[in-house]
Amino acid sequence: MDLTTRGGGPGTGQGPPTATGQTVSKAGQAIPNLRDRIPKLEPRRRRQEPSNPTPVPETPALPPRPDLSTLEFRTPVRRILLRKDHELFLASPTFNLILSFVFSLSESVADTPISAIEDSGLSEPVKTILRILDETEALCKESPPDDQGGSRFGNKTFRLFLDKVKQRGSQWHAAFSGSGGKLPEAAVTEASAYLNQSFGNRTRIDYGSGHELNFMMWLLCLYQLSVIEKSDFKALVLRVFARYLEVMRLIQMTYYLEPAGSHGVWGLDDYQFLPFLFGASQLLHHHFITPRAIHQELTLEEFGHDFLYLGQVAFVNSTKTVKGLRWHSPMLDDISSAKNWEKIEGGMRSMFVSEVLKKLPVMQHFLFGSLIPAAEGMSEQDPNAVGSEENEEEGGEVEVYDDSDGKRHVHQPTGWGDCCGIKVPSSLAAAEEMRKRGQMESLRRIPFD
Repeated sequence: MDLTTRGGGPGTGQGPPTATGQTVSKAGQAIPNLRDRIPKLEPRRRRQEPSNPTPVPETPALPPRPDLSTLEFRTPVRRILLRKDHELFLASPTFNLILSFVFSLSESVADTPISAIEDSGLSEPVKTILRILDETEALCKESPPDDQGGSRFGNKTFRLFLDKVKQRGSQWHAAFSGSGGKLPEAAVTEASAYLNQSFGNRTRIDYGSGHELNFMMWLLCLYQLSVIEKSDFKALVLRVFARYLEVMRLIQMTYYLEPAGSHGVWGLDDYQFLPFLFGASQLLHHHFITPRAIHQELTLEEFGHDFLYLGQVAFVNSTKTVKGLRWHSPMLDDISSAKNWEKIEGGMRSMFVSEVLKKLPVMQHFLFGSLIPAAEGMSEQDPNAVGSEENEEEGGEVEVYDDSDGKRHVHQPTGWGDCCGIKVPSSLAAAEEMRKRGQMESLRRIPFD
């Protein structure tokens, strides 16, 4: 007798199938056909990108330079005092001017390493700018920091350094000449205000992307004054801006500048933004350096001097007390998973707009003059109400008021501004203090990294 027949029989414990195809047990209960209940296995489909992704900001056409004979040069002042002022700025020609200048600089260095720019090809204005940065570095070295007993907060000698930079401003700009010859004294005063704000805030002893933007606005002023030309754009990024980064790193490490408005590990970088925009453009179509290469120490060591993006990542790594981008810079770690540099370059363009120009805590400190004009209808700053930008106290949401202790605030009375009340020491200062004590021989590794 076949004991394994489907219809059941002795030893099977089952009766013959019913008319619906279900097997009936000896107890008379129908046994369900589980084959119909098990979900069908299908290969996993790759998640489709959204049909309407956020468009990458395009480069507006660089407008014609102003007729200098019609301008009334003046000392730049803050004009974004209220939220409506910021909205007016975002809809103004000045917003497009800044976007056009920065993005044009970025496009000029596409697929170009720093080593491609030779000294013999530099114009005289570019050489003069480089000399100014060399002298700025010398001033920093001539102004050593005070002994703060291991404190990681900003060193007050930084203010002495900034005073020396400001004193040299007129002398430095005297070497420039525009289309009409030597620059007028009023034009020098206006342009030098941006340079003075390029190295950090004198009162807060901090530095951030707003100060970096001031350096670019100084270059924009020189362009508006016909000191530099479009043919200088490539050298402005790969030689001038690269040199500015070197000087700023020295200043940051010397005076322990605090990060202005830092997002901590969830930010792109405590201090800089533009090395990532310009650097992504440099690597746009590189044959073998991929976004994942930022995790390879040998790649950073070999190519960091030639590509701004890699150089900045290498510097960030050197200033952290733990090892691994995923721990100290998770945002950079996430970005490294992008398919190509085109994706990263487009994302950096969007971030420049959203995280710099559209950020009120950053742009509330922006200065407007005649070369970079404010939009019609923006608030006028009362010179008797607020001190100069370099001596201004903490920033935030931009409403000027005095608290019960007589302290001046420049943000909404309710809540805290980005920097108000709590000083944030830099991780760079922590690393430098560890290095002084000989504790940076090997970085701490997070478990399971």
